[in-house]
Amino acid sequence: MRDQLEMLLKELRYLKRVGLDSVYIADGRLDDLRATVAAFRSVRKGQAGNAELQEKAESRSTRSPTHQSITRSVSKVNVIPPPPNIEVPEGDKQMRWDWLRRRVLECSECKKHVKPGKHIVFGVGNLNADLFFCGEAPGADEELQGEPFVGAAGQLLTKIIEATGLQRSEVYIGNIMNWRPETQTGYGNRPPTQEEIDFCLPYLCSQIEVVQPKIIIGLGRTAAKGLLGKAGEGRMSDLRGRWLEFQGVPLMITYHPSYLLHNNTLRTKRMIWEDMLMVMEKAAIPISEKQRNFFLPEQ
Repeated sequence: MRDQLEMLLKELRYLKRVGLDSVYIADGRLDDLRATVAAFRSVRKGQAGNAELQEKAESRSTRSPTHQSITRSVSKVNVIPPPPNIEVPEGDKQMRWDWLRRRVLECSECKKHVKPGKHIVFGVGNLNADLFFCGEAPGADEELQGEPFVGAAGQLLTKIIEATGLQRSEVYIGNIMNWRPETQTGYGNRPPTQEEIDFCLPYLCSQIEVVQPKIIIGLGRTAAKGLLGKAGEGRMSDLRGRWLEFQGVPLMITYHPSYLLHNNTLRTKRMIWEDMLMVMEKAAIPISEKQRNFFLPEQ
């Protein structure tokens, strides 16, 4: 029962991270959930007496030097150093990008967070792109291939790009994070901490400096937080659909493609597409009448 509730909470936290503000639950399912929670509370209440005795025993044991040394060791592993100071050398775009990519792939902090057989993830795409898509953190598929947006969400992003009339090879795609944030269980995803975002952000800023895009498209809540700081911690519904700015470049925040994997409705598709129509207009990308009517409800 506990495992089921933890799985539910984990899924809800993930939906919140990718921008979902509400979840529909049928009345019958809601009643089942309430009954499960009530049963779980009843079991925990019955265990309270034994738990108190066990807690006292554990409290005494945690004062031992062995426990303290383990705690200090774990803390050191999780400490993120200050953000690096990146000064990309002069040269043409390809030379500067090559230098920056080597710098990231050789970054000792980035390598420390990558498991054996996995890869640091660096941006890819056209160095003369007008559009710079900025995602969140790599997932399982991305760290396996060392490239952003290659999983299911990446396939959706490719379709969104192609719907504008462009090819994936004509844009640039990067991430806030260069590594997949570790989890206690060793599987699944978690949002990066502010310290992790702060450390990786100079690498992203340097990519933007090299590419010099006309527009940045921030995909998801973590991208918004990384690009906008405190201003990006609001609801996705309040951030999307309006022009913001990052490093002097027009910025459009929209939902992460993975949002569509969990909320694949006509309304959601239209919201994301309306954001992309605004991007197309500002980038002077021709828009056909057919494109303007994508994902509108049938009359």
